[in-house]
Amino acid sequence: MSNQFVPTVTGILRRHMIKLPEVIEEASGIRINGKRIRSLVFTTDVAVIKNINADGIIAVYPFTPQPVITHAIMSVADVPVFCGVGGGITTGKRSINLALHAEFQGAAGVVVNAPTPNELIREMADTIDIPIIVTVVSENCDIEGRLKAGASILNVSGAANTPNIVKKIREKYPEVPIIATGGPTDSSILKTIEAGANCITYTPPTPAELFSDIMNKYREEHR
Repeated sequence: MSNQFVPTVTGILRRHMIKLPEVIEEASGIRINGKRIRSLVFTTDVAVIKNINADGIIAVYPFTPQPVITHAIMSVADVPVFCGVGGGITTGKRSINLALHAEFQGAAGVVVNAPTPNELIREMADTIDIPIIVTVVSENCDIEGRLKAGASILNVSGAANTPNIVKKIREKYPEVPIIATGGPTDSSILKTIEAGANCITYTPPTPAELFSDIMNKYREEHR
């Protein structure tokens, strides 16, 4: 059945959408509220969100989380959205309120940063009814404490060390859901999946990079 032919149907306007590496399909996925998610695109660009074939969106950005940004993303996304609600620079009651607002907006889950205290995770878990995804950046993170506090999913983001972190977590926690950055190549993505990641986050090319290819083509045609 795995080699079964899959027909592809697309419209003219979506023909140039960004397609994720097919190797991500090797991941088992995480079933969240009935929907199986193998891939998450790491972006807050609404044009990219509307033109990519990822199973979901992980909307985390290096600024104080704002409900208006969550609303903008939710208004264009037609797949589950997992919203960043701080935990580092933004923390405490504000993060909990942001998480509750994200749930009311329809977010599929919330993402907290690596510095988030376990007590904040615990209080957030008591407040909202959607998964809390906790970011892990090192193999020295207190995984046990995170899970006991109420983390539903781990989000491993350890740059080149990601597969090693995933492997160590998987050895100790064989059933915990793990999202992880896959890196830029098919081989790095596959290595992360083989280490135990259930879902891969993918960073797409920027609109500027995409425009560069298109503009070079136009220049060549009119030379």
